[in-house]
Parts: sequence; C-alpha cells; structure tokens
Amino acid sequence: MRKQISRLITIFMVLLLLPAPDWATCGGGGGGGTGGMGTGGGRGAFGDEQVYQVPWKLVKPEDAPIAGGLVVYWFPSSVDEFQRSSLRNSRSLSQYASQCVTMGIADASTTLGQKFASGEKLPVVVLAKSDGTVLNKLQNTKGYLKVEQVEKLVESEVKQREEAVKEQLKAAKEKAKSGDKDGAIPLYRSVLDEKCLFPGKAKEAAKELKKLGVDASVRLFDAPVMDPAKSAEIEAVMKRGLAAEMNEKYEEAERLYSEARSMDPADPAPLRYLGELYRHHLGDWDKARQEFEAILAMPADPLSRAVAMHGLGKMTIHDGDFLAGLHLMEDSVREYPLALAYRNLAVYWNSEGDTAKANYYTREATKLDPTDPYNLVFAAAFLAGNGHGDEALKIAVENEAMLPASYNLAAIYAQLGQKQKALDLLKRHFFEYERYDAVRTKEMMEARVDAVFASLREEPQFIALTSGADGKLPMPQKNKMLATPARM
Repeated sequence: MRKQISRLITIFMVLLLLPAPDWATCGGGGGGGTGGMGTGGGRGAFGDEQVYQVPWKLVKPEDAPIAGGLVVYWFPSSVDEFQRSSLRNSRSLSQYASQCVTMGIADASTTLGQKFASGEKLPVVVLAKSDGTVLNKLQNTKGYLKVEQVEKLVESEVKQREEAVKEQLKAAKEKAKSGDKDGAIPLYRSVLDEKCLFPGKAKEAAKELKKLGVDASVRLFDAPVMDPAKSAEIEAVMKRGLAAEMNEKYEEAERLYSEARSMDPADPAPLRYLGELYRHHLGDWDKARQEFEAILAMPADPLSRAVAMHGLGKMTIHDGDFLAGLHLMEDSVREYPLALAYRNLAVYWNSEGDTAKANYYTREATKLDPTDPYNLVFAAAFLAGNGHGDEALKIAVENEAMLPASYNLAAIYAQLGQKQKALDLLKRHFFEYERYDAVRTKEMMEARVDAVFASLREEPQFIALTSGADGKLPMPQKNKMLATPARM
C-alpha cells in the first residue's frame, strides 16, 4: 500500500504542472460527515471511532506568539508514537481547547523543542503560559504518555487559577461592600478578563460592575460541562450517534447528536456533527448553515471552527459564489488543517491554473493522511485524464467495492472511454450511496458541469440519470469546462 501511494503521489505531483481549465470550483460529494473528520463519507472502515478528537496543531518556531491563555506542548518521539497515542482523543482536552488552552504539537529538534524539551526523553508534554513560562512537565513511561495524565495536568492548573479568580472576586465584593468602589472595580475587571477560561466568574464580575455603574457589556458564554460523570454521559451519547451515522441511520444519528447538544449547549462538537450530517448526508443546507454559524458565534475549538468554515465554503461554492467560498476554505485551513479542505483548495487552484498553489495544497493534504485508500481513488481520477490510464484503471479495479468512492470511480472510467461502466457507477453513487433527494439534486448538478464527464454530457442515459439536477451551478461554456477531477 505504501509503495502504491508513493508512486501515485509522484505521478500526481507531475500532473499538477499541466495546464488546466480556468473555471474554479471545488466539486462535491464524498469525504464528509462524521463531524468533518471522516473520509470517503465516514461510512464503515473510513470513520473514526473516536468522537472528541483533540485539535493538536503543529506549532513552528516562526509562528506568531500565541496570544493569551495556556499552551500544552506535545513533543512526540516518532510518527508511530503520535499515531498510537491516547492523547489524540479526549473530551476534556477538546473542551479546554474552546477555552483559550492551545493544544500544540512540535518537533523537539526545532528551536522550540530546544527551549521546552532540551535533554528530555521523548515523548514529553509541557504546560506553559502563552509568554513561554513553563508551568509543569509530564515525563513518559516506557515511551508513552497517557491522556489521563495530560487531562489531570491541565485540570490542576485550571483549578489553581480558578481559586485565584475566586479570591479576586471575594476581595472585590468586600471592597465594594465597604464603599471602596475604586478598589473594587480593577479587581472585578481582572476577573472579567478571565472570561475565556472562567465565563461563570466573568458573568458574576460583569453583574457586579454594572451595580457600580461601570459598563461591562461584553458577550459572555456558558462554560462547557466538565464534570467527569456528566462528561462521560455526553460522550457516550455522541458515540452512539456516530455509530448510527456510520450505519446510515441518519435520523437516529440526528436525534442522538441533538440529545448531546441539549446536555451541554456550550459544547461545539454536537453542533459540528449535526452540521456535517445535514450538509453531507441529509442535504438540509439551511440547518447545516445554522449549526455551522452557531459554532462560529461561540467559543469553539479550532477543529470545530475549521469544519464549520469548510462546510460553509463548500455550500457557498455550490451556490455559485466561488470567491466567497474560496475565502472560507482558506480560513478553514488557517484555523486548523483538514485534509478535506486542503483537497478542495487543490482542486480550486488546479482549475485556476495556479500549479504552485495546487501542488502546495495537495502535499499538505497528503501529509495529513498519506495512507487513506479514498485518496488513492481521488488521485486516480486525475491520472485517468492525464495519460496515466493504466495506473488509474488498476486503482479503480482494486477499489471498486468502495461505495463512497463511486463518483470518483465513475470519473476514472468516463475519462478512459468506458461510458457504460461510468454510468453504472454514477447510478450507484446517486441511488445507492446517496439516500436523500436533497443531496442527489446537488450531486447530479455537479456531475452535469463536471469536466470529467464531458464525454457523457450528450448521452441520453446520462441526461436521464441526472434529470433531477438542481440547476444552481452554471453549465460550462464551450472550451470553458468546469474542472472537478474528483469528488471532494
């Protein structure tokens, strides 16, 4: 598998240097759902069994200083240790990431590593202030760290800070009660400044400041549920929802995700899973937008924000506003790297003829998920249209059983001149993989304008097969074809 991927990526990079049409889009379908973290539709073998992925983000020495809050630096010993680590999944750490606690992963060989992990036996986790002051460290046992250790590390520091905030609040109230208004106000303001990590205490401080005639009109939110027992209940409901989604029981998944949302309205994860369910599986884009916009309006971890931006960008592009959709995609990967968003950006810039950007985004996507079998089929659709038909056909045959890849497989066969095979796979995509007309109409429209199906466009069977197209995307003009080499 790794040799096949390496060979395919090499060819794929060469293809990015070829001229491309100039009609920008991102394509559609495939690779969505399951909270934005699934590939190939998040069904069966492609889904992640974990619900609360910790948004570990690569921190580079040249990055701008992290503004405020706490930072958890994880210095893994190897790629294998990272892939196997329990640190990748935690509801507790995921919620802290919504409260100004940055989850950073870094290379120990960099200047950053020399600063925080010099002389340490990897892996190691360092808890620091945003200004670089080290607060605590976690050493590994037999080459591994346990997520419970990191959770306790952060929780202990947060509790200690919470006690200090409580003392400030108490002192402010005493001063206000004694008539020392000038002494109370700065203390209340210092509590209000901690609104990200302690929103409950900040609300109390804002209320007291108002009593003193001070304007403290800042938007404050509720804190997420962090009680271990209640948190475990929420996670259990979310996992049941994910299991339902992966088994194509979408209404049941919707019910369970909604239940989890009601259990903790401050948790962005249920909104993320609901948004992707509505966007990708149910085709209810009004509800999808509502969930994604709610995420962007609340304190949310970078992963949830990135999924929301990607989803909004995807829908915006389908509605014909390419530039606005592009900007949302760019914002998404700046917030947090998603392979799906990188692939969409690669297709966009490839269709615009900007090979440097297409190359860059493709490499970024590949680095995030180099062994995903869905990526093989995705890339093979490029190969089929650029003189590497034998390679593409081999991949198509080996992966033909992948139901979520039906559209990409159809694209391969269409470009290789096997029209009936392509039509059969498109029919499988529309009427076996997709379950709802709200999704089919969008997928059919994108197939009608997709350059990979140019050879089918005048075929009566293709016209009949896509007769439910929603008509939102403009049909391509002669010599100006929509460049969507694979479903995204």
